[in-house]
Amino acid sequence: MKIISWNVNGIRAVLNKDFEKSIKKENPDVLCLQETKAHPDQVDELLKQYPHHFWNSAEKKGYAGTALFSKEKPISITNDIGIKEHDTEGRVITAEFKNFYLVTVYVPNSGRGLVRLEYRQKWDKDFLAYLKTLEKKKPVILCGDLNVAHTEIDLKNPKSNYNKTAGYTQKEIDGLQTFLDKGFIDTFRIFHPDEPGHYTWWSYMFQARAKDIGWRIDYFLVSEKFKQKVKDSFILKEVMGSDHCPVGVIIN
Repeated sequence: MKIISWNVNGIRAVLNKDFEKSIKKENPDVLCLQETKAHPDQVDELLKQYPHHFWNSAEKKGYAGTALFSKEKPISITNDIGIKEHDTEGRVITAEFKNFYLVTVYVPNSGRGLVRLEYRQKWDKDFLAYLKTLEKKKPVILCGDLNVAHTEIDLKNPKSNYNKTAGYTQKEIDGLQTFLDKGFIDTFRIFHPDEPGHYTWWSYMFQARAKDIGWRIDYFLVSEKFKQKVKDSFILKEVMGSDHCPVGVIIN
């Protein structure tokens, strides 16, 4: 089973940039999108090769949001995590399959000036508790934009960004580390344990993508007991259309 996750930074914008062609080429069994910035009725019918479409849109128009497209019908679909203060921005979709839960997430950004850092810490704690509740029933595959670079090798300029820039403060790093300490595995690091230079997001400014000045903030994490079923975890750096590129896994 091939699963791809992509922060598209606006589904309507990316549709004009070879989006469907890119998806057709990769042909995942399940496609998870973040930052869709749309309600389904604002988008013409798309990805007809996927019979099962699920959307979780933010209450605020043109903001955040997630979507999931699947060839196989999930047993169940749940939007959000059941906590009112977290559930207005369309950030989570959980699809239950026979042997696992697939959760796609667009984690809140701490924002310019770190104005949402305190909220982000509460989100991390509550979201981890939600995942651990799911895990009592079945292993979890988590994918999406986690809005944090985990270690120095996950961004081009760690020193100049540390504790100054959203996505690379110690509090955010510690938040992700707690997920790993509680038994989730960063699948990309199974196959590329210490390699620097693998990025999934580049600023639109200063020709960052052309110069490969990036951050790895998009992930697939899996429950520890599911680790041996992960056959590959990859970054599709060459796929354009967003300031993020897609990431994926192949599960046996």
